[in-house]
Amino acid sequence: MRVHDTYSGKLVELPPPPGPVGIYWCGPTVYRRIHVGNALAVTVLPLWLKRWLEHRGYETKVVVNITDINDKIYDAAPGHSAELASDATRWYIEDTDRLGLGRPDVEPTAAETVPEQIALIEQLLAGGFAYEVEGDVYYRVASFPEYGRLSRQRLDAMEEQEPNPLKEDPRDFALWKANKPGEDTWWESPWGKGRPGWHIECSAMSEKYLGTSFEIHGGGLDLKFPHHENEIAQSRALGHGFARIWMHNGMLSMRGTEMHKSIGNDVSLADALDRWGRETLLFFFLTGHWRKPLDYSEETLEQARAQLEGFRNVFRSPSEPVGDWSELEAALDDDFNTPEALAVMHGWRDHELLRRAFGIFGLGSIAEVEEAPAELAALAEARMAARGSKDFAEADRLRGEIEAAGWEVRDVAEAPGYRLVRRS
Repeated sequence: MRVHDTYSGKLVELPPPPGPVGIYWCGPTVYRRIHVGNALAVTVLPLWLKRWLEHRGYETKVVVNITDINDKIYDAAPGHSAELASDATRWYIEDTDRLGLGRPDVEPTAAETVPEQIALIEQLLAGGFAYEVEGDVYYRVASFPEYGRLSRQRLDAMEEQEPNPLKEDPRDFALWKANKPGEDTWWESPWGKGRPGWHIECSAMSEKYLGTSFEIHGGGLDLKFPHHENEIAQSRALGHGFARIWMHNGMLSMRGTEMHKSIGNDVSLADALDRWGRETLLFFFLTGHWRKPLDYSEETLEQARAQLEGFRNVFRSPSEPVGDWSELEAALDDDFNTPEALAVMHGWRDHELLRRAFGIFGLGSIAEVEEAPAELAALAEARMAARGSKDFAEADRLRGEIEAAGWEVRDVAEAPGYRLVRRS
């Protein structure tokens, strides 16, 4: 199997099975409910990758962190940041559990790994890669000649990341931040009370659970700079191999604009699941290549729902020996190309092959064709009669009653003119 590596700009082969393959994925910063774009980046993609690799015979270990120390949390809940982080962590787990993909092997928090972060900072100071100023500790960007290679940025053209007139170089970034007014959490350190910077958190968490060298580091494209660039500088300055492959997923957008909590154009994962159900949402994610942007809209979700219904119709029909598993393997082994895999599956009529394929993506449930209770079929018949007599208010009322029972009525061309489908 091979995947695209941002660092080299090339497709890179994974070692042959069984590996092992260690995967670290940057998880959520917990200051509110995660949006549907976060879900793709921090849960769906790493867990789909894990499932496929294990199907191919690899031993995997997936680590997805939880950032519960961050400026955004302090800003969102002054004086109550720890309480908000705890609540938002619980919301994150509750919401992503509803996707039905399981959990990562390890989900460390920044707060529980502060000792490891302090130890890394001490090593960077001892090596001359960092310096302390009035309780803050900064990384010397100029001390790492390869800085900027991941993001293709020129060192002499970079803007200041964290303004402080006491820094040696405006481009230097914080490893440790002294406690400031309004920050209600802090830890003791050799430099006084404070808390770690964002970037050192991930270096410490990934290395604690995967070692100083591992196969894959992933996250959203928006993390390439400065976050991932800084992780590389910290870890490789100490001689650590760190991640061999960097996977950056494309961003979810709404009406052509990238989805971000900070600009308020996001849809929460909880709301998306309530509106569309887990099956339609997961199928929608399958339609986009992981490295490319994907537009979230009523139209694209309706298209995903219609395609999903097409596969349900295959399961409602007799199975036929049409399909070749090796074609699916070829698509997914080549940069985990899920749209190409879907194109292959659209030509299949073999129920067992389809069931196996959809099972990889947590969608095995679409093979379960369930008959609606007789009383709901009677309501659907009554709705058809109401529509025939143009009593649309009564037809809408009956549709609502069917939906309240957990089912959806769909108008179709074939007899009896409707189909009842369990709402996912």
